[in-house]
Amino acid sequence: MLQAAPILTIQNLNVTFRTGKDQSFHAVKNVSLELRKGETLALVGESGSGKSVTALSVMQLLPKNTTEYGQESRIAYNTENLVGAGDTVMRTVRGQHIGMIFQEPMTALNPLHTIEKQIAEMLKMDPIAAKARVLELLHLVGLDKLTERLGAYPHELSGGQRQRVMIAMALANNPDILIADEPTTALDVTVQAQILELMQELQEKLGMAILLITHDLTIVRKMATRVAVMQRGAIVEQGQTLDVFEAPQHSYTKRLLAAQPKGMPEAVNQNAPVVMEAADIKVHFPIRKGFFGRVANYVRAVDSVSLTIRAGETLGIVGESGSGKSTLGFALLRLLASTGTIKLNGANIENLSGKALRDLRADMQIVFQDPFSSLSPRMSAADIIGEGLKIHRPKLSAQERDDVVVAAMRDVQLDPETRHRYPHEFSGGQRQRIAIARALVLEPKFLVLDEPTSALDMSVQAEVVDLLRDLQQRRNLAYMFISHDLRVVKALAHHVIVLKDGKVVEHGPAQKVFSTPETAYTKALMAAAFDITAKAA
Repeated sequence: MLQAAPILTIQNLNVTFRTGKDQSFHAVKNVSLELRKGETLALVGESGSGKSVTALSVMQLLPKNTTEYGQESRIAYNTENLVGAGDTVMRTVRGQHIGMIFQEPMTALNPLHTIEKQIAEMLKMDPIAAKARVLELLHLVGLDKLTERLGAYPHELSGGQRQRVMIAMALANNPDILIADEPTTALDVTVQAQILELMQELQEKLGMAILLITHDLTIVRKMATRVAVMQRGAIVEQGQTLDVFEAPQHSYTKRLLAAQPKGMPEAVNQNAPVVMEAADIKVHFPIRKGFFGRVANYVRAVDSVSLTIRAGETLGIVGESGSGKSTLGFALLRLLASTGTIKLNGANIENLSGKALRDLRADMQIVFQDPFSSLSPRMSAADIIGEGLKIHRPKLSAQERDDVVVAAMRDVQLDPETRHRYPHEFSGGQRQRIAIARALVLEPKFLVLDEPTSALDMSVQAEVVDLLRDLQQRRNLAYMFISHDLRVVKALAHHVIVLKDGKVVEHGPAQKVFSTPETAYTKALMAAAFDITAKAA
């Protein structure tokens, strides 16, 4: 039986970035791929392997002033070569024929436009028809609650909600090809399962081809027809998914398949001092209506949450997107107004402000979910990591500060020689490690980790879990670990709080919560997370 002609053909793709007057970086090396209608091709590999650069080359979204393509490079949509195609041609291709879900939704969405306007921009319809289609798309991606909040802006949504808005935009015109760059990175496990199922349903209905870029090999096995493995810009192995998973040929592929967060946290000394204590924490956001902005109701983002974290202990916070996980972390760090009692090292901090609060910032730090939006694009990695040292350790000389930065980068497995690069010159996983180094450089006592491994590939995830565990033991750190990846939580957390709609629905030792969950909601979370894992095993 003859195979259908490829809808997308990549031949001898070479991409080089000019990084200085006489410097360059060869990011993609002789990559050749084919994608046919109705199939899913997964592109996997560690951060910095060239996956996203390959995808952005298809859309011709790499910076023109610093990007060079090889003379034999060819990217054909049907028969039209997209390499070097002008903006006029690409405007007819992007969105209409090839849609793309970007890895970091906060930076991909316009902060000045409402979600309705951003989705509607993809549609060539009259306003009434466009609004109906926007509502339909929000329903498709599981954002029914947002159909009454079409005027919401990206910063008013959770990370998972922003990612689903991105998916709605990519699917708006039923494209022939969907490029999904880490489409479920920011999603909790239940929504992840729903989105993957949705993508498969749309693929079957529309005959859509999918180029799936992910570091989660469990998703690859569930979704992909074929898989291509990238390392350092080159394809080292490709073939049918089952063949590659069952009998990998390349040593790098074998290492990727073996990588996953493992182990259990060390037991906590029950006599260890309490570092963070909170009682009856509430964060309520007013909903204003009418001309005079009368408060009609409140969004109860966090509703009467109490917790205790000892030195050397990790408290895992799990729940679906919008459940209040990140809001709780921000409240404890006094980054959001709240009511209730917050104690750091036994001292009340809920009413502190100004210099008194600023002096405590060295003892309590955070790693944000989205590394690109949390790092200044105008500062080098060294400046970003060392910025807090200038405030909290001002007596350090420039050389001493640089030595501390170098040590912090080594702690998170980053090459110190790259410290003078800027955030856009790093991969997503590398940017997250810069964010971790920035938090650790001040040697805090309490660290909020808000989805710190969501942007990392599986092998680096395992390394970061080991790193965080090692740092905790050496420095006796107290962690609040917020994540939708229950496998990572299981490897790190001593205790777990399960949040739903801002309320605690279950709380207890991690081993007990994972082995014998009591509430239906927790059971559903565990089933969604570990059923996916089981299918991939």
